[in-house]
Amino acid sequence: MTDIPATPATPATPDYLGELARLLLARGLPSDHVSATVAGLAAHVAESGPGDPVEEFGPVEDFARQLAPEAEEQAAAPDEHVETWRWTADTYADEALLDRFGDEGWEVERIDALGRFVSRRDPEQLQRWEYRRELVTRGRAALDHKLAVEGWEPCGTWVVYGWYKRPKAATLGPAAEFTAPPPAAPARHAFFSRRFYATLGAATLVLIAAAIILSLSDGEASTGAGFVTGALTGAAVPLLAVWALVAWKGRR
Repeated sequence: MTDIPATPATPATPDYLGELARLLLARGLPSDHVSATVAGLAAHVAESGPGDPVEEFGPVEDFARQLAPEAEEQAAAPDEHVETWRWTADTYADEALLDRFGDEGWEVERIDALGRFVSRRDPEQLQRWEYRRELVTRGRAALDHKLAVEGWEPCGTWVVYGWYKRPKAATLGPAAEFTAPPPAAPARHAFFSRRFYATLGAATLVLIAAAIILSLSDGEASTGAGFVTGALTGAAVPLLAVWALVAWKGRR
């Protein structure tokens, strides 16, 4: 499971993320994916700066429904001979990982509501894939059309990013064919880079620095200490609850 550090945001953010985690678990999502999702959102908040999570993500109940729609749980089962695998990564590592797994024959069909790459591989029709990521903050119709000329096909969107895929045979020809069986599907489902954890660590340092400045400006060390303690406690309680639930499920 991914440890989820405190996030230097408004006091409402830890409560919002904690409630979101509870709602996602209640909707039947795997606890490890819930933890990864909350960690990713916490990192996004840390990078974008303090703000009202309701304004950014919408009411927590609606956001949970968007991240875990019931229709997704009722999706039809894939063909028996087709391998399926869902995985997630931060934006510092995803492009390199997509290239790696694309070389192993994994085709990303879409990106689900939790930001996971929904991938498939047909052993009977193996081919290598390549990917690219683009910023799509203002719509993607024009970008889709532009990249289609080069053979790129959209395969998913998450927050402000769009991902595209194309068979490597489009550029390599016969050299893209498999000459040996591809590796088995990785056992891992979450890949977070050192830079991702460094960003969260830096966000924590910003919180501490803010507390020190507050203490100096107020003339009372207890003011800054109370600020840090309250923020860390508020963030830790709901996230520790998620961790405890994951540990409990792991023993079942």
